Order: sequence, then C-alpha cells, then structure tokens
Amino acid sequence: MNFEDIVNSRRAVNFFDKDKDVSEELLREMVELAAKSPSGFNLQPWNMIVLRDSESKGRLQKLAWDQPKVSEAPIALIILADIDGWKEENKTVEKVFLENVKAGIMSEEQREWFKNARDSIYGDSRDKQLAFACKNTGFFAMTLMLAAKSLGLDTHPMDGFDHEGVIKEFNIPDNYWIPLLLAVGYFDKDKQLYPPKWRKSYDEIVVEF
Repeated sequence: MNFEDIVNSRRAVNFFDKDKDVSEELLREMVELAAKSPSGFNLQPWNMIVLRDSESKGRLQKLAWDQPKVSEAPIALIILADIDGWKEENKTVEKVFLENVKAGIMSEEQREWFKNARDSIYGDSRDKQLAFACKNTGFFAMTLMLAAKSLGLDTHPMDGFDHEGVIKEFNIPDNYWIPLLLAVGYFDKDKQLYPPKWRKSYDEIVVEF
C-alpha cells in the first residue's frame, strides 16, 4: 500500500477477530516503525504496556466503559506519555545527548545548553510538561495506527476509560499520563464495517483571526 491507501483505509474498527492472533514479530515491527515518529529534541517520551492475556485485558475492559473490543482484540495497548521525559535524570534524555555527541550533532560542551533549553520549553509549568508528553506521544500513537494498517492490522484508539483507575490497577508510576488505549488486531469480517466518517475540508480547517 502507498501512503494514500494507508490513510484512506485506516479505520477505528469496533469488532476484532478473536481467533486471529498478532505475532510478537509483527507487533515489534509495528512499534519499531512508529518509533521513528518525530519528537521535540528527539526525547521520545513514550512507552506502552502490552496486554495479551484474557485476564489482563478483562481488568482493563472493566475500566474502559466495558468496551468488548478491549478483550476481543488479541492485543490491548496502554499508551503512556512520560511527563518527566524532559528531565536531566531521565535515562532517555542522557542517551539522546550521548547519541547526539556521537553523531556530531552536539558537543560535550553543550550539555548545559541542552538542559537549559529543555527546562525553558517544557519545565515552566505542569501544563507545559503534560503538553510536552501528550503532544509527542500523540505523534507516536498516530504513527502506530498507520504502521499497523501498513502491515495489514486494524486498530481502535480509545478515550473512554477511567484514567486514575487504570493507573492504579496496572501500578503505573505517577510520571505517566495515559493519552489513549489502543486495540490491535484484525477486523472481524463477519461484522459490518461502517462507512468512513465525515471529515472537515481544507476550507473548514484553515482559519484566520
């Protein structure tokens, strides 16, 4: 599929084939494609929890408005946005800096500049920290869905869940926000796939103030 085909055929499907699994290799390929998503300073403040077993997916389903797709899909992902992903002590931050030095993008002398730049852009307020984490993780999540479609998989992103309940149930540390849950699998072809939903046009998207 070319990109236009991927974008036009990607759908948030409601029904998954419960008998068709997603291999670990295919999941890994999907995630590693999505890992190429852009992020501010390349900080990549995203992680995810992979749920495959029925017990874990059942626990999540109870906290996600009891949506059957959570359990019916072979994989349910809890997408995590790291609110502390800009901080000096974050291990990804250090790795990003060292890789930049290795690649000749930065020098060791720029360590303090790198810290001050992150502090200035992301560290001023809780709002900025949350926006940093969710904005960048949103890039990752969207690319996950496009990557899945390119590999023949279907997905459904979900906002409808008890955020604090999921945090508590799955022992997720306080530095994470959950922008969405994502069901991954294959559409159940015995079910009806609804027509594509209405989308804003170019003229409705472009505004002036």
